This record gives sequence, structure tokens and C-alpha cells, in this order.
Amino acid sequence: MVEFWTVDDGGAGPVSSEGALETLRARIGAGRLETWLIGSAGRSLAVVTNTERAMVMLLDGEGDPGEHAADPGARGSSGGFVLADGQHDEYPDEDTVPIGEAFRIVDHIVGGGSWPADAHRVSDR
Repeated sequence: MVEFWTVDDGGAGPVSSEGALETLRARIGAGRLETWLIGSAGRSLAVVTNTERAMVMLLDGEGDPGEHAADPGARGSSGGFVLADGQHDEYPDEDTVPIGEAFRIVDHIVGGGSWPADAHRVSDR
């Protein structure tokens, strides 16, 4: 069964991987730095960014701590990750990825259903 993804903002129906990326870029450009995509199989894909780096999380269902993209060896931390409720977060850079890598990961998950084979990720389970 093919999984379909929708943006969790009350918008239109399923989006393609290209549509998901367009939506992400538009939301980031408008200062909306947290985006959730909901899969028809019950999974959730979250992207929280500071416009330079992003926390990308994939959860298998409600209550699942999931897994997140990682940048092994990255040093330091970055702030400016603003959640929809106004909370400002800071994450170690090793727990986030550059924004271009985040887009590549989202494209692959929405388009193909899984993480790119070469993408680093950490299980939070």
C-alpha cells in the first residue's frame, strides 16, 4: 500500500514530495518554522528549523518517540528553533541537519516511504 502524506494545517489533501518541499519552503519563508506531515499509515514527519539547520523526526504513530536525523561529528549547538506554540528551542548540532539535507530527507520519506539509505538518524525509542 502506498502511503499518502498531508500537511497538518487543515489544508488540502495529499501532497507529493515536491508539494511537501514547496509547502516547507513557503512556511519557512513566512516564519512558520514547525511543520508536521501526517501519513495515511499513521506516521508523522516533523520538521522544526531555524532556517539554517533542522530537526527532522519520523514517528511511527501516536506516542512513539520515533527517530530523528543526525549530523554525527557536528560540534556546538544552534538556537532559533521556534515551535508553533512560540517556544524557542536550542539543539545540539549533532541532533539537527543542514536545511538542504532536511529537504532531501523529507523528499525521500514522502516520495518513497523511508529514510535515504545514507542519512544518519538516531532512534529515540
